[in-house]
Amino acid sequence: MGDAGTRWARMGTRPVLVANCSGARGDPGYQMRRQATEGDVDFITGDYLAEMNLAENAVKMSEGKHDGWEPTAWDGLEQTLDVLDQKRIKVIINGGSLNPSGLARKCQELIKEKGYNLKVAYVYGDDLLSEVRSDLEKTGALPKHLDSENDKVSLSANATALLDTRGKPIVSANAYLGARAIVKALELGADIIICGRVADASPVIGAAWYWHQWSDTDYDQLAGALIAGHLIECSAYVTGSNFSGFDEYPLETFLDLPFGIAEISEDGTSVITKHENTKGLVNADNVKCQFLYELQGSTYLNSDVTAHVEDIRIEEISKDRVRLSNVKGSPPPPTTKLAIFYQGGFESQLLLNATGYATAKKWELMEMQFRYFLEKKGLLDKFQLFDFQVLGTPASNPQTQFSSTTYGRVLAQADSEALLYALLQTFSEFAMQHFSGFHLSLDTRTALPRPYLAFYPALYPQGSLSEGAAILDMEGKVIQTGEAGHPPQYQKLSQRDNYETKQPVDISSFGPTTEARLGDVVLARSGDKGANINIGLFVRKSQHYPWLQTFMTRARMQALMGDDWRDDYYIERMEFQNLLAVHFVIYGPLGRGVSSCRLLDALGKGFADYIRDKVVDIPRKFLEEREAAKL
Repeated sequence: MGDAGTRWARMGTRPVLVANCSGARGDPGYQMRRQATEGDVDFITGDYLAEMNLAENAVKMSEGKHDGWEPTAWDGLEQTLDVLDQKRIKVIINGGSLNPSGLARKCQELIKEKGYNLKVAYVYGDDLLSEVRSDLEKTGALPKHLDSENDKVSLSANATALLDTRGKPIVSANAYLGARAIVKALELGADIIICGRVADASPVIGAAWYWHQWSDTDYDQLAGALIAGHLIECSAYVTGSNFSGFDEYPLETFLDLPFGIAEISEDGTSVITKHENTKGLVNADNVKCQFLYELQGSTYLNSDVTAHVEDIRIEEISKDRVRLSNVKGSPPPPTTKLAIFYQGGFESQLLLNATGYATAKKWELMEMQFRYFLEKKGLLDKFQLFDFQVLGTPASNPQTQFSSTTYGRVLAQADSEALLYALLQTFSEFAMQHFSGFHLSLDTRTALPRPYLAFYPALYPQGSLSEGAAILDMEGKVIQTGEAGHPPQYQKLSQRDNYETKQPVDISSFGPTTEARLGDVVLARSGDKGANINIGLFVRKSQHYPWLQTFMTRARMQALMGDDWRDDYYIERMEFQNLLAVHFVIYGPLGRGVSSCRLLDALGKGFADYIRDKVVDIPRKFLEEREAAKL
């Protein structure tokens, strides 16, 4: 890298090295220091915000129990400021959450105390709570739902419950900002930039945009940086975490994983890597998995650019180095995502156990009892949600009682705590009429009502945003601001790609088949996008791809979902030819989203491995080739 003092004089003459230190609020502060000390980098970025953070922080702030920013973000800065000062590494993080100015001032206070030469800025303009509350009370109308422009999609039950502004008050409303304010802060000389709700990849885009001095119409370059940011923004996902092929490697590979680094070139292409002599892996399979995570098809949206990724190339060029190319860009859409959270009501869950013989009949009886006595009391139709779920299957010829035990989960949501207490009372009245061998889980605290937050994803016009950056002096006072402005042009979104394969083949041409799990030849990744689940599946041999294209139809995906399928769901399908992948979005399974989802897997992360575990007819030669590759 050379002398740190000359680094910024060499901007744009080489790829910019952007290292990510967080993908969730729990990522510890030492990950920031690791990225700063284990090798040379130019920027460190961090994404500390899932959709729930802001809402939960807002509730605690209103109760005087939270500072509004993420404690682990402060932990990282506190541990790393000395290295940042010495090596002149710049930091861009969204750990400011609901209070980016507060975290910026706390950081500036420590910089002054330590005598470091670092300039701090914060980004503003994402918090639209007052505006959304005011508009809703004045007009009684909601902003357009994120999925409202797709006429095939049915919104979840209670999706518009926040129209009850008294009973279900809004607690947070934050727009997803792009990188424009980040670039402005860098132009004003900032070394540390504290953001609130910027889009996950925006810190990476901002770093590359500033380094290479792109214009805001260099869409191919911005799109390449967007996808590089998508790849590294989620903790250790690009270095081995959440990797469906992990079982093919020694488990020690995945202990104490490093986080990812993107080397982004002036043309927008990039190399995904990690620091040398660290554990984990960066290979084509894992990078493909991460690319396919939380997509919505062939376009990836950001407030600065629309990335077109149908022809993307992901190629392993050497050990722990994977090249990303062939991403195209176009102007961004006229709207950005607006995450609105509101008090949904109250929820509780009962966990009940059954062991061994006649398990299916036991759970059938228990559900009948619940519904009978609740209906008898006139309560059953008063719940927002009453869901009886059975989790697990008892082992055949079990060797332990644990392996013979499954549990039932009664999940209920209601407008009032009283109704959930009535549910508990009702259960206690027939609890001793239970099936043979009935027992309870030890922890009954989940049966007590607790408030829950619900999510309404909306669209917000970019032209109405007032975002910018504020520079602090050594005393923590704002001495300069810079308005971010708006993109020079917008491009209305077209209908998302949705098609069966254009190249079907005769499945029998692959020879004899045998029953095996789909995951024996297919890797995959899935994730949540509000109410929806996305899943990308791919094979590793080009000769297997025509089979996957033909086999994995929309009808096949619906069939593989089994009893989880509901008639109000909707499936979109498209293909990534260069990745040997088929991609689906299933609209609806996550209800109103993570915070109020009825499923255990509220983030949709387990969906891919559920589908991979399905037994299907697979060409025998595919399985033989996979076994040979392991030798």
